[in-house]
Amino acid sequence: MPSSRPAIRLQDILDNIRLIQSYLQGMDRAGFDADRRTRDAVERCLERLSEAATKLGAQAEELAPGPPWQAVRSFGNVLRHAYDQVDPARIWEIATGDLPQMATAVEAALQRVGGSQK
Repeated sequence: MPSSRPAIRLQDILDNIRLIQSYLQGMDRAGFDADRRTRDAVERCLERLSEAATKLGAQAEELAPGPPWQAVRSFGNVLRHAYDQVDPARIWEIATGDLPQMATAVEAALQRVGGSQK
């Protein structure tokens, strides 16, 4: 069932993207690989982001077209259930390559639905 509060879910996604970006500020890939605490924090943010996307359901695609929402929802399952198989290289790729585009799409969606963007 889609969320009755899409603006809140979109804001949750944006907040977690911003947290990830703040955790990675000034960090390169080698630093990320060496810093278990930051990797854990980024993974946790990705889990919350995935959960918010799951709660949005098809509304995610309608409100913020572009990001691969089904892959986002599926990756949350990987983080929760196959945590021992998570590749730090994939986490880095998502965080630095995919999330900026997602942030742009979510910011635009929040403007359309009247969300805050803090």
